[in-house]
Order: sequence, then structure tokens, then C-alpha cells
Amino acid sequence: MEDENKITASNSGESLPDAGVTRAGDATGEENITSLITETQNPEADMEVHQHSHDSHGKKSWKNYFWEFLMLFLAVFCGFLAEYQLEHKIEQDREKQFITSLVVDLQDDTKNLEVMIISEYAGIEMLDTLMNILNDTELAKQQGDQLYYTARVGPRSQPFANNSRTFDQLKHSGGFRLIRKAAASNKIMEYYNLFAHIRLMEDNFNHEFDNYKRVAAKILDPGILRKQEAANGEIQLGNYNPSLMTYDRVMLKELGFHTLQMAGSRRSKILMLENLKKSATLLMSHLKEQYHIN
Repeated sequence: MEDENKITASNSGESLPDAGVTRAGDATGEENITSLITETQNPEADMEVHQHSHDSHGKKSWKNYFWEFLMLFLAVFCGFLAEYQLEHKIEQDREKQFITSLVVDLQDDTKNLEVMIISEYAGIEMLDTLMNILNDTELAKQQGDQLYYTARVGPRSQPFANNSRTFDQLKHSGGFRLIRKAAASNKIMEYYNLFAHIRLMEDNFNHEFDNYKRVAAKILDPGILRKQEAANGEIQLGNYNPSLMTYDRVMLKELGFHTLQMAGSRRSKILMLENLKKSATLLMSHLKEQYHIN
């Protein structure tokens, strides 16, 4: 029976276990178990392997650094451009505000100039009338009311008071740097420089008026002059033909000479005022056109 079992086992291909022989599969399993034990006992070795792997994966090339630098540069540059544009916009708004205010000042000047020119023409007419009376002694005796009235009112003249509020602000605060248009800036300066000539003419007239008053004080009766004054300070034309303190022909001629000087200065001043009015009108038109101001 034993022989039959052996033959059967041999025929079926089964091999009997041999305690003295080591199997290949068993050896491999032992190696895996040994390796697992080693790794468990030494985890730093595995971390070192992973660390080297991450370092190798995260290393940047020069292209990466270049693009990072470029993006940072563009971000800073765009911020600078935005800030510059905002500042530029603020300065443009301030420039237009100054110009708009200046146009309002010029409008005030043109209105005041119109009144001043009319007043100067009226004063010249009175001075011419006074000269005609002083030139004729008999006429001076007959027209005392007219002589006293024109001698008192004719020389009166007010200096031109222009509105230079905006111009003074531009000049003293450095605001002219905001005016980017060179033509506009030059025309503004040219206009306001004209006032220097008018001030000189006004000073010259005041000097002539002082000379006139020194002579008039010897001819005109102060009591009559006082009677001409109304309660509100207005000078009134009388109707009682008052007399002069003297009808000396030489003194009357001297007073007439100073009257002639004042009339001549006022005629010159009118030419300046009319030129100033023309310049103000042209400057307003230029600024309105350049800065689109209604």
C-alpha cells in the first residue's frame, strides 16, 4: 500500500516538503520583512530620501526668476503710472479753476474800465470848460457858479481799482507753474504788466493836481467852496455867481496852465484804459477758447 501511495503522489506531481531545503519565496519574504523592520527602526533615512526628492522637484530656473521679477516690476510701474495720472488730473483741475477765476476777474475789470473811461471823459470836459473861463477875465466874473463847480469837480479822479485777486494768488503761491499753456501764461502777464503804465500816469496826474491846488488856494474862496457841499458830501452847482478872491490875469493863467496839464494827463490815461479794456477782452476770449469755459 505504501508503494502505491508513493506512486500516486509521484504521478499527481506533488512534492513532499523537504525540511532541509530553503525555498526561494521564503527567502524573499524574509528580506522584505527585514527591510521593513530596518525602515521602521530608522525613519530619518526615509525622510532624507523624500527631502532630496522635494528639493530636486522645487528648484527654479533663471526663467522663473525673470518672470517673477518682471511681474513685480510691472506691478510697481503700473502703480507709479496710476499715481502720476491722478496727480496730473488734480493739477489740471486746479489749473482750470484758476483760469475760470481769472476770467471772472477780467469780467469785473472790463465793467470797471467802462465806468472809469466815462468818468475820465466827463472830467476832461469840465477841465476844458474851466480853462475857457480862466482864459477870459470877464467871463470869469460872469460865470462864478460854473467856475467854482468845475474847479472843484473837474480835477477829481479816482485810480483804477482792478480785480487782481486771482493773479496775486497765482504769483505769490507759485500757481503759474500749473498753467501749462505758454501762450495763455504770456498773455496773462502782458495784461497785468499794463497796469504799471497806468499807475505812473496816475502818479503824474496827482503831482499836477498838487501844483494846481497850490495856485487855486490863492484864487478860490474857501467859504464858497464850503457852501457847495451838500449834506451827503456831493458838490452842488450854485446859482448866485460867487466872486473869486482875485481876478489877477497872471494868476488865472497860471491856474489855467495846471488845468491844461491835468486834462492832457487824463486824455493819455483814457488811451491806456481803452487799450487795457481791449486787452482784457482779448485775454478773456483766448482763455475761454483754450480752456473751454462758457
